[in-house]
Amino acid sequence: MRSVRDIKAFENIPVLVRAALNVPVMHGNVVSDYRLRRAVPTIQYLRECGAKVILISHIGEQGTETLAPVARALGELVPRVSFFGETIGERARRAVRELAPGDVLVLENLRRDRGEKMNSHAFAHELAALADVFVQDSFDTCHRPHASIIGVPELLPSYAGLLLEEEVRELSRALDPKHPALAVIGGAKFSTKEPVLTTLFKTYDQVFVGGALASDFLKAKGQDVGASLVSLTDPSRIKNILNDPRLILPIDSVIQDDKILDHGPGTIALLTDLAKNAKTILWNGPLGKYEDGFVEATDAFARAIAASGARSVIGGGDTVAALEGLGLLSHFSFVSTGGGAMLEFLARGTLPGIEALGR
Repeated sequence: MRSVRDIKAFENIPVLVRAALNVPVMHGNVVSDYRLRRAVPTIQYLRECGAKVILISHIGEQGTETLAPVARALGELVPRVSFFGETIGERARRAVRELAPGDVLVLENLRRDRGEKMNSHAFAHELAALADVFVQDSFDTCHRPHASIIGVPELLPSYAGLLLEEEVRELSRALDPKHPALAVIGGAKFSTKEPVLTTLFKTYDQVFVGGALASDFLKAKGQDVGASLVSLTDPSRIKNILNDPRLILPIDSVIQDDKILDHGPGTIALLTDLAKNAKTILWNGPLGKYEDGFVEATDAFARAIAASGARSVIGGGDTVAALEGLGLLSHFSFVSTGGGAMLEFLARGTLPGIEALGR
C-alpha cells in the first residue's frame, strides 16, 4: 500500500478521507468515542500538512442516522471541525471549496445514498469530485465492496491512512505469533468464522471456540444444546475439525430457559489457565450473550489477558465495548477497530479495500 506519508505536497489540497466514524449514539450524543480517537492521528497529520480534510463515513446499517452528533464529538478532539448535511452534489462541493487549509469537514452518512452499498460508479464519481486525493483509513469497512471502499480508489490517487497501516501491520504480526499461542473466537455464525478458524488451526497452538459459536460445535459432537442459538450449517463441515487436537470447547455452561447463554466457572478457570501460559493471545467475539447481561465469562477472560503479560490482539465491536467498560483497553497490545474485517484479514491476509489501494 502507498502510505499517506508518501504524499509530497498537501498545502491547500482537498483530501477525501474514508474514516471510521460509525460510533454508538444515544439521544443525540456519542456514548463511546473510541473509534473517533483512533481516527485522530490521520486527521491531525493531514491538518498539520495544510490539507483541506473531507471526512466521509457511514453510521448505522440502514442509512437513517446522521453523522451530525459524531462531528460535534470529533470537534472536541480536533480543532476546526464542521458538518455539512449532504454527501455529494454541487452544494457539498461548494462547502469543500470554502474550506481553509487545516479545516475538517464531516459530510453526511454515506449510506443515505443507495449508491454506496451498490458500489455505484456514478456515486463513486460524485465522491471523487470532492477532492484531489483519497485516503482510506476505515479498516473496519475494508471488507465491504462499497463505493467509498473500492470505487473511489479507481478514480483518485489513493493512499492508506495511519490507522489502516497500523491495523495491517499488527494483524499481519498476529499471523506469525510467538508460541505458545492461544486464539479465542466467539460470537455466532460458523459460516463467517470457518475461514479464520481454518487459518488459525495452522498457526496457533490452541484454538478455543466460545460464545454462540460453541453451540454449533457441541451439537456436532452430539451434545444436547436445547433451544440454544445454532447456525444452519452442514454439521459435516464442523465435524471435519472436531478431532483437531488444538480445538478447545467449553466444559460447562450457564443455562436459562433451555438456552446456553454463557460459559460456566469451569470454562472460565480453563481460559484463565490458558491465558497465563500463552505468549500470544488473539481474541475476537464475546463469550456469552453479552448484550443481555451475560458478561461473566467475557469480563473474566478480559481480566485474565490483561494480567497475563502475553502479547494480546483483540477485535470485534462487543469485545472492545466490554474492554472499554472494564477500563482495560490500555492493557492490551493491540485493539483492532474491525470485527468482521479483522476476521477476514486474518483469514485472507488482505481485504478488498486494501487491494484497491494497490491498483
